[in-house]
Amino acid sequence: MQKSPEVTENPIRLSEEDRAKVGVLIRASHRSPMSLEDVLPWNDGIDKSKLPKREDGGWIYGTEQWRGLTGDQQRELLWKELARDISMFIWLEQTLPPLYVGYVNKYPFSLHPEVYEYLMIFSREEITHTLMFRRYMKMAGLPLFSPPKGFYAQFTQQLPTLHPVFGILSTLMIEWGTELSVMYLTQRDEVDPLTRKMIHAHHMEEARHIAFGKRVIESFFASTPAEALAPIRDQFAQIYRSYKDEFTFNRDIGLHTSFPFPIDVADDAAVAQVRTSENNRRLNSERLGELDRWLAQLGIQ
Repeated sequence: MQKSPEVTENPIRLSEEDRAKVGVLIRASHRSPMSLEDVLPWNDGIDKSKLPKREDGGWIYGTEQWRGLTGDQQRELLWKELARDISMFIWLEQTLPPLYVGYVNKYPFSLHPEVYEYLMIFSREEITHTLMFRRYMKMAGLPLFSPPKGFYAQFTQQLPTLHPVFGILSTLMIEWGTELSVMYLTQRDEVDPLTRKMIHAHHMEEARHIAFGKRVIESFFASTPAEALAPIRDQFAQIYRSYKDEFTFNRDIGLHTSFPFPIDVADDAAVAQVRTSENNRRLNSERLGELDRWLAQLGIQ
């Protein structure tokens, strides 16, 4: 077999200041690695008589269809919606280790040492997160939703062939958006304690992942000519709009409720009405505002 030429160009260039800050993230990760057995009081169990998130975070909250449900049906629907969010984390986070270790293998001698080490730490932490979420889903008796349409194939098939900035920005956009939402919705007294603690424990590591991604992307955008950034901006603006649509309302919910779902998920007009409801517009503005503003600063809007 003919030997492939060695890839030598560093695709993730950071300033000395940014490299030092990635070093801070590395040290923080090594000081407090997540242990699956100890991260949560698993023996406490999950109380599904409590809410899994704030009630007004429901996808159809405030609609006539929501008001037509019984209290038990409303609570079940909220739990199934949380199952979709956790499923999204599972599908995304189990694709990241092969993607990020793939960058390490493709650029074995050219990455900054700090970037190399953090890509490896990132991969290790995502594996633990996936195991934690799967254990939680089993304990809660919640269904695993199908992979996000389009995004799963993107991460497993397309992104490994592209420049790492596409993978890091795609990861950041989806992970940060989902993280902002679940923290916004769950850190309240009325939420099941184990659920609340799990989301917070996950947040403590994801905050570092987000900080790393932001530094890489901001450095790339600052050093890349405007004409090269234009198609990237257009592509990711479209990706983000699609993400927000699917995130705001996922049609698969109709497959998982024990009662007939009150909206025809095959009706595009009905789905669009839910996604643009007054409550969902408010929710997205409040929970995703930080990400919206950061993307707008990059010209992605």
